[in-house]
Amino acid sequence: MTSLYLWIQALHVLAVITWMAGLLYLPRLYVYHCGVAPGSEASETFKVMERKLLRYIMNPSLIAVWVFGLALIALNPAWLQDGWLHVKLTAVVLMSAAHGFMAKWRKDFEADRNTRGHKFYRVANEVPTVLLILVVIMVVVKPF
Repeated sequence: MTSLYLWIQALHVLAVITWMAGLLYLPRLYVYHCGVAPGSEASETFKVMERKLLRYIMNPSLIAVWVFGLALIALNPAWLQDGWLHVKLTAVVLMSAAHGFMAKWRKDFEADRNTRGHKFYRVANEVPTVLLILVVIMVVVKPF
């Protein structure tokens, strides 16, 4: 493996870790946010936390995951023939969609128009976990 490959791989893993931290934490903030009155001091604090988490950690991490992941594929084009990569990419696309939904839900909270309860966000909090398990198994085990 070349030094360039190892650096890209390291940056990809770091981006995945920070992105996953956000994907797991943001819906947890929503669980607590829907338990406070809209317009309250606590609600306004949650809005700031959610906005900063999404803008300064999650969005840049999402971009980095895709950039470094596609760079790894460019350095290893033979992977495009492997089924494990197709499953992994599908899971990452679904995780990106979850990210988009979370961003939309943040806008609902920002405008004090959230209509979902804490149970919804507790379930939504599990989606990235399940997808991460699938990604890790595909990358490490490469079952097909």
